[in-house]
Amino acid sequence: MLIQPGPLLSKIDSPEDLRQLDPTQLYQVSTELRQYIIDVVSVYGGHFGASLGVVELSVALHYVFNTPEDQLVWDVGHQAYGHKILTGRKDIFHTNRVYGGISGFPKRKESVYDTFGVGHSSTSISAALGMAVASKYKGDNNKQHIAVIGDGAMTGGLAFEGMNNAGVSDSNLLIVLNDNCMSIDPNVGALKDYLTDITTSGTYNKLKDDVWKLLGKMSKFGKTAQEIVSKVEGMIKGSLLKNSNFFESLNLRYFGPIDGHDIDHLYNVLEDLKKIPGPKILHCVTVKGKGFQQAEENQTKWHAPGTFDKLTGEIFKKVSDEPQPLKYQQIFGNTIVELAEEDETIMGVTPAMPSGSSLNIMMKAMPDRAFDVGICEQHAVTFSAGLATQGMTVFCNIYSTFMQRAYDQVIHDVCIQELPVIFCLDRAGFAGADGPTHHGAYDIAYMRAIPNMIVSAPMNEQELRNLMYTASLLAKEGSKNAFTIRYPRGKGVMPHWQTPLERVEVGKGRIVKEGRDVAILTIGHIGNYAVEACKHLAEKSINAAHYDLRFVKPLDEKLLHSVFQKFDKIVTVEDGCLMGGFGSAVLEFMAENGYSAKVKRLGIPDRIVEHGTQQELHNECDFDTEGIVQAAVQLHTPITV
Repeated sequence: MLIQPGPLLSKIDSPEDLRQLDPTQLYQVSTELRQYIIDVVSVYGGHFGASLGVVELSVALHYVFNTPEDQLVWDVGHQAYGHKILTGRKDIFHTNRVYGGISGFPKRKESVYDTFGVGHSSTSISAALGMAVASKYKGDNNKQHIAVIGDGAMTGGLAFEGMNNAGVSDSNLLIVLNDNCMSIDPNVGALKDYLTDITTSGTYNKLKDDVWKLLGKMSKFGKTAQEIVSKVEGMIKGSLLKNSNFFESLNLRYFGPIDGHDIDHLYNVLEDLKKIPGPKILHCVTVKGKGFQQAEENQTKWHAPGTFDKLTGEIFKKVSDEPQPLKYQQIFGNTIVELAEEDETIMGVTPAMPSGSSLNIMMKAMPDRAFDVGICEQHAVTFSAGLATQGMTVFCNIYSTFMQRAYDQVIHDVCIQELPVIFCLDRAGFAGADGPTHHGAYDIAYMRAIPNMIVSAPMNEQELRNLMYTASLLAKEGSKNAFTIRYPRGKGVMPHWQTPLERVEVGKGRIVKEGRDVAILTIGHIGNYAVEACKHLAEKSINAAHYDLRFVKPLDEKLLHSVFQKFDKIVTVEDGCLMGGFGSAVLEFMAENGYSAKVKRLGIPDRIVEHGTQQELHNECDFDTEGIVQAAVQLHTPITV
């Protein structure tokens, strides 16, 4: 389906084309850009509300600044669709997040306009500051460096570290704070309240405007006059707010808040700020989902709604008459409430993903026992550790890719201190269309390396429930081990999920199918491919055995001894990295115990795997059903030359 952009937008293939327009035409360009995003995303899917909220900002930034010479860095990148369309990717925008198409996030190797690859939050200020310091060192004092960061991403500790460094750098950096009170879910914490205070303080903003107008008139009298006015302004701020402006206390000159949808005002303000050297911050107030009523009214739902009817707002969902399995996320959300109803010590923690992880179910049912701590994974882990020291049984739910950011806290604050925090690693394995920044490829390898850590993965919904139950019992009994449970994004395999809870023996695997020719060892949900593979192998007269290990650490050594004593052809399958993962653990066991066998490891190879559906990526990396069959056949019937 070919979707045509509006008449002005159709002529824009680069920011240079945009800058040929008269400023009076920017409103029309913004209108056409917003409609084009709506048209394309409604048909092909993708992130939605975030990009609609920064349409005017995207146009104004590329119009005022000389991109790509001036460096523009987007935080996270959910909101960069307008940026991509304006920078030469309009005609291929429909391939966004599709296998083989363009990335859903800014990506350095995709375009010179994507100055920094993103996907995780709070990186933009540090990255743009690094660019600014490099430009200053090279004597390029006219080059501009702009970091666009949302108020949700601003809650991340890295953003504060970047601002702290920027304030003493005297480098040419502009931080644009896109304030819409949202990330994926509503923002939380004191910073949100502080930004609201600034936004709603009419007296403060009126006086600030007057002061800076006076500063502009006095600038001809030199630096001393500017310093005097800045001090006067500081006294005004101190008298109007509880404290002086937080950003200016870090030596960042603060401007705003301004209406982020007033394109004319944005253009004029950015033109002025371009002439002011040093670190500064522009506070823009925007509406996530601007221009599409349903997205404005339900911003969480419309963050990434899938395909929809752009006229009625109806979101298209696949309908089946057959009972459908729930998502693993929903199993987690319902099970933690079930467990918490029986154990008053159970608490839940997530860093800004309550709806994605389904912890929102517990937050609604038990608001004093479930916590969204904002986009700050390090804090989430150490906060959980603090709760655990006081006898709480804590389920800390973090996406696998984001847990990478809290690795030190897992080691230093949890495992060294022998605290039984339960880590539920959501989105383990391939995350799908979000691509390499969101794939949970490394958690098996990085978690199994830590002492005092149990690492497990359920093959189905019943196993997830049992592992959660087991982990909670161990914590209650005074275990000195943290407990990791990893599971993928998406649906399980059991339409009827609410099975009775059963305690699992830690380090105990299970035999899914007996066999005699080849042994297939799996960990986690990916083992369901092996179930199908065994059926296909039987058609080829190969009798394959299938073992679900359930635990990577500790391994079921009794089971592995029996496998290596019976089989000399073994396939290991995991949806994690091959380097140091489950297959590596099996090879370590084989070597340490003096066994000899032909072992074929299937998993995520040692390269960056791009975006696509989970099935497409499993197929690409040869650990889907077909890949397992091929590996087993090759082991069973080796090719002779």
